[in-house]
Parts: sequence; structure tokens; C-alpha cells
Amino acid sequence: MTVRRVVVDHVLFVVADLDASRGLYTAALAPLGYKELYLQDDCVSYGAEELDDFTICRGEPVTTAAHVAFSAEGRDAVDAFFAAAVANGATVRGGPGVWTQYSERYYAAFVNDLHQNNVEAVWHAPEPVVDAPRRPGVP
Repeated sequence: MTVRRVVVDHVLFVVADLDASRGLYTAALAPLGYKELYLQDDCVSYGAEELDDFTICRGEPVTTAAHVAFSAEGRDAVDAFFAAAVANGATVRGGPGVWTQYSERYYAAFVNDLHQNNVEAVWHAPEPVVDAPRRPGVP
């Protein structure tokens, strides 16, 4: 199994409507094991094990057209991320499946957040995933 090294310490997106974005991210990140760690008047920080790796803050200019991929522990987590994100205001960019241009083991789903940022949940399967939709192309 590949051991992944952390190359980015944290990510911050600036949002226009903190309450709406908080609703989307809190719901979408929960199936991945990420929760609200710190709440301020203008920011919410998310992570696991007391590590605030992702933060959203109210302000201007808003972050647009960025991409962030969150690690998932399995297919069910990717599927639940996708369902929760769409139920809370995200739009579909690419449904759950094997994104073959990356790998036969790359099971992911992609949504656009409220500012058209490309937000992804990905599971790097230990073996090729054979019983899931094939998603060629770039989401």
C-alpha cells in the first residue's frame, strides 16, 4: 500500500454566505469523518483528530474555481459525501464511480460548492474496483 505524505498543511476557502456554506460542508464532510473543530463569528474549521485542515471564512473576494479533494475511507463514505453535498446545495460535477483516467482504484465523486469550487471525495482502493460505474474524462 502506498504511504501518502501530507504536502499541504491546510486549505481555506472564502465564502459569501457562511451559514449556507457551513450547512453544505458540515453535512458533506461528516461521512468522511471530518467535523467542525473550531467556530468563530466569521470562520468554521473542519478536520479530524484535532487537526483543522480545512476552513471556510466569510469575506471577499470569495474563492472560486478552486479544487480540493478529501480522503475517504471507502466507497460508502464517498457515496454519502456526494448525497449529503447535493442535498445541501452543491451541484453535481461527477457522480460516484471509478475515474479511470486516474486509476482503476480511484473511486471518487465530485460536486461544485456554492461558489463553483470543485470539491471531491476520493477513496484509493487497495485493488481495482470492478463493480462500480466507469467515469472516463475529467470531471
